Amino acid sequence: MKLNYHHLYYFWRVARAGHLTRTADALHISQSALSGQIRKLEESLGHDLFIREGRRLKLSEAGRLAFSYAEDIFRQGEELTAMFASGAQPNREVLRVGAVATLSRNFQEGFLQPLLGREDLELSLQSGHLDELLRRLSAHRLDLILSNQSVQGDEQYPWRSRLIGRQSVSVIGPPDLELSKELPRILLERSLIVPGANNNIRQAFEQICEYHRIRPTIAAEVDDMALMRLLTRDTGHLAILPPVVVRDELTNGVLQEYGVLPGVYEEFYAINIRRQFETPALKELLSQPSGALLKERQPEP
Repeated sequence: MKLNYHHLYYFWRVARAGHLTRTADALHISQSALSGQIRKLEESLGHDLFIREGRRLKLSEAGRLAFSYAEDIFRQGEELTAMFASGAQPNREVLRVGAVATLSRNFQEGFLQPLLGREDLELSLQSGHLDELLRRLSAHRLDLILSNQSVQGDEQYPWRSRLIGRQSVSVIGPPDLELSKELPRILLERSLIVPGANNNIRQAFEQICEYHRIRPTIAAEVDDMALMRLLTRDTGHLAILPPVVVRDELTNGVLQEYGVLPGVYEEFYAINIRRQFETPALKELLSQPSGALLKERQPEP
């Protein structure tokens, strides 16, 4: 019997949601009609695809196999639709990159540097919270996300996180301050600007403080790295942040690095979705050696 892709699509939608009623509402059909379509697919394949667990549906072994095929089929269809809907001009590639709002702008610029200025490429750059960016990625409205945390993909959301850079975190402030030579004492001698409570850097910093039994004075908690850069430059406080955030200020002597926090790092990830085909621009970005992304830019000759 020939496979009915209409039935397969309904199965795929229910399998992704794990709930018949919600899927029926989303598809604007009755629950009984949706159940009937899935039963016809099961009859044509000769296997039950779902196991009921209360109000939720769980994939059977045959269902998991069918879902993996359906996932490839319909995700490629979404990919095709998104490609034509993007308004790409012939022979002009479009690359849509999202970045979490807290990520260093210097790092983003360094990562995208190989593509800047290309006449045959249109770059769309977006920022936002990671959850929202992942939704756009899953809907094929983004090709790549830059983030300072990884995500775990699964069958429903085949995200792939790739570590593309890692940098130590330092104590940074105005130049020529009279500070102690020992790092723990430095943290007590000036008020500090620190990342927000949910940031990985902040959590690692607090572990160091706990280990050394010190309670630093916090002047400000800041989630946005661009704002941290401004406050570090303009307030006279010390800050806990990766040097890449204030790379230009360190190079020009506006700020100074007073010590590296041992064992504290910020990691940079590229998150994309598993696809059969990757665009040339995306391949070029992801093939960059990680060390080159954090080097200081050399002045023009």
